Amino acid sequence: MVCCDSSLYLFSPSKAAPIILLAVFLSSTVHHVYLNVRYKSWRITATLPWGGFLFVTGFAMREVSAFKPNHLPIFIASTCLLLLAPPVYAVTNYIVLGRVLYYVPYLSPIHPGRVISTFLGLDAVIGVITGNGGARVASPDASPSDITAGKAMLRASIILQLVSFFLFVALEGFFHRRCIRQGLFAPKPTPGANEQSKKLRRILNLMYISSAIISCRHVFRVVEVFQGYDGYLATHEWPLYIFDGLFMFANMLMLNLWHPMHYLPNDNKIYLSKDGVTQRWGPGWVDKRHFILTIVDPFDVAGLFMKKDKDRFWDHEDEHPIVGQEMIGAGKGAGVDAAAV
Repeated sequence: MVCCDSSLYLFSPSKAAPIILLAVFLSSTVHHVYLNVRYKSWRITATLPWGGFLFVTGFAMREVSAFKPNHLPIFIASTCLLLLAPPVYAVTNYIVLGRVLYYVPYLSPIHPGRVISTFLGLDAVIGVITGNGGARVASPDASPSDITAGKAMLRASIILQLVSFFLFVALEGFFHRRCIRQGLFAPKPTPGANEQSKKLRRILNLMYISSAIISCRHVFRVVEVFQGYDGYLATHEWPLYIFDGLFMFANMLMLNLWHPMHYLPNDNKIYLSKDGVTQRWGPGWVDKRHFILTIVDPFDVAGLFMKKDKDRFWDHEDEHPIVGQEMIGAGKGAGVDAAAV
């Protein structure tokens, strides 16, 4: 039911739900700030408190909008903030998977740094399409054909976002399969030797769950857009609080309880030896190709055809010091368990 004749909502907006979600997201965000300080992981997981901040401000605007349902700027602000927040968690997954591939470089299907650049590049293209589509739909001077084109662009952008994320999950699954075939997760006879493989399994499982949660939210948005502005999802408020609220909070809470940097080293020069037990300090995986080429050809297909020799530093493990036997990199919050090496 519309709350008043001039309301921008097609229902009577809740005044209690935004406050509740604002409170839970705020508590999770504050804890993520603490975890970033604890693990010194701002370069890797700063997106977690940032996403939480977007949700906090988004639901704050939603609460104000519930009392002023005919105020267009507040309505647009709350809508945009709640749309922008979930993709930030997808970026977190991109960064974390890249760090996992740095940690196990010999099983990585692509250069770890290309995970972030490739998928962020796709997200940037999708963002341009979304912005153009939204501008066409929202313009007061738009013709019917412009509005139709804008809606088509919005539909295309959401579908592309879903496809991009499924490709990301496929990449993670391909890497996971390589780990299993390599025997990285096979039980070790020595007490404590399974610690690193357990951590690696845990972080991969966390990313699968996070990806599933974010994908469910994407599916919700796809269905909402295709139903149109007079569809069930657009004319009822509870789906938004389930998929943009509870689902996203569940993702944040999970990463509060099992923070990625509890299971990964802070420095991307630390890698796991092929025995699945020993952590070593390597030179780091540097892609010496031109930056533009790394974006155009992230899988280095040209290198495969030209049979270029790659810097396989992991084939010379004995030249690299074992973590824990040097002072460099040792310390609380580095994500390194010296007892397991």
